[in-house]
Amino acid sequence: MKVALAQLEIVWENKKENKKRCVDFMEEAKKQCVDIILFPEMTLTGFSMNTKKLSETIENSETIAFFKQKAQQYHIAICFGMIVKNEEKSENHCIVISKQGEMIADYAKIHPFSYGAEAKFYSAGEHITHYTIDDIVFSPLICYDLRFPEIFQICSEKSYVITVIANWPTPRRCHWISLLKARAIENQCYILGINRCGSGDGLEYSGDSMIIDPYGKVVAMAKQSSQMLVVGDIDANVVAQYRKEFPLKQDRKSQLYSQMYQSKQ
Repeated sequence: MKVALAQLEIVWENKKENKKRCVDFMEEAKKQCVDIILFPEMTLTGFSMNTKKLSETIENSETIAFFKQKAQQYHIAICFGMIVKNEEKSENHCIVISKQGEMIADYAKIHPFSYGAEAKFYSAGEHITHYTIDDIVFSPLICYDLRFPEIFQICSEKSYVITVIANWPTPRRCHWISLLKARAIENQCYILGINRCGSGDGLEYSGDSMIIDPYGKVVAMAKQSSQMLVVGDIDANVVAQYRKEFPLKQDRKSQLYSQMYQSKQ
């Protein structure tokens, strides 16, 4: 399967301009015969706390309608991030649209970034999800989730690919790179890390979008901190064979770990 990471320079809170930039990426992905293109967290807005202005409902979302139409037009599956309204606060979502224009995954970020005030404006999700494209099972996660290895272990029980869409700032660049590689190695799966680049709301973003294989090897990575499309191949057989040869997960003691967590309470 051929995947593309759209390292987008998001224009701050400007959905119209960001849609144009997304279209440019999708046109290039189509030329390269890509199966799925993935965009950064809060794709059309940037990492904004302006939820009253920018949030949408799932049922009446112009953003979802836009990406559904483009998925059908280019016959490419699309993964993107958006702000979703709920009763109290908003939620930070990752949505996946199939090549046929159907929504096949909707994940709400489990770990709002409290250090950056996200938790004041966004509620935490409580569920992981999986979706399948061309017989390969994926799980979507978002940015700060990368620091919590427990949910990656749960996702990788089913999934061969875990995606992390992000707005990860340059000052913590080394954490981004190191944690992506660690999650691939720990879970014996592909990790796709999709970060934005440029600047927004006073923060700088280095990009560093990358595809990492189950051995921790970087298959493809952005070679610059500006807009670019990172394209690479992933192979489910690589995951299956490695897990068969080195059955790491068989040695996990999930029930014991759970008991240890409970005993601390």
